[in-house]
Amino acid sequence: MADTTHRFLPYQGVRYAQSETLQRSREFYQYMDKRRTLRLFSDEPVPKEVIENIIMTASSAPSGAHKQPWTFCVVSDPDIKTQIREAAEKEEYVNYHGRMSEEWLEDLEPFGTDWHKPFLETAPYLIVVFKKSYDIEGEEKRKNYYVNESVGIAAGFLLAAIHHAGLAALTHTPSPMNFLQKILNRPDNERPFLLIPVGYPAEAATVPDIRRKGPEEVTVWFEAAS
Repeated sequence: MADTTHRFLPYQGVRYAQSETLQRSREFYQYMDKRRTLRLFSDEPVPKEVIENIIMTASSAPSGAHKQPWTFCVVSDPDIKTQIREAAEKEEYVNYHGRMSEEWLEDLEPFGTDWHKPFLETAPYLIVVFKKSYDIEGEEKRKNYYVNESVGIAAGFLLAAIHHAGLAALTHTPSPMNFLQKILNRPDNERPFLLIPVGYPAEAATVPDIRRKGPEEVTVWFEAAS
């Protein structure tokens, strides 16, 4: 029996012929496989509307009970970017000089990273993704569900949209990240999830020579017997 308590709308998805579906899936994979994490950014300006569109793409992601438990803080102010860089480098210095295990440091060696984070000032935009464990409606707290999962999916949409726009990004996670909440004056129900510099690649930018796992390494099939 149909549920008439809440309003539903006809689904208006797009369906393609099987051959086009195959082609589109292959082309999208090949395009996304060119996405790389970048640490060398140009300071070339990016139109604000591009960032707005990217964020709204991220905000179209599914979420637990459709709570949309995220806030995207966009920083282009040079003074605030400097504050963020100084605070991030302070935490990262401690990480690289004691917090991180020897195994962790060894795993990071191929990437040539250290505690210096100049990209936090060079990239024209920093997008700071905050997760909300609850919403505040008047004097009432309203619980959110599957917050980490929901915000993680939205972050994935965000990275895909950034790449689709021809821009580069870095998923930066200085730990701990509470300084972002303080610098950006965010409310108690928001906690930093990701710090993402966004912009064009620097001229002659390079990336580590690494490989992604193949399909046989990341997929397990359970198919009906023929």
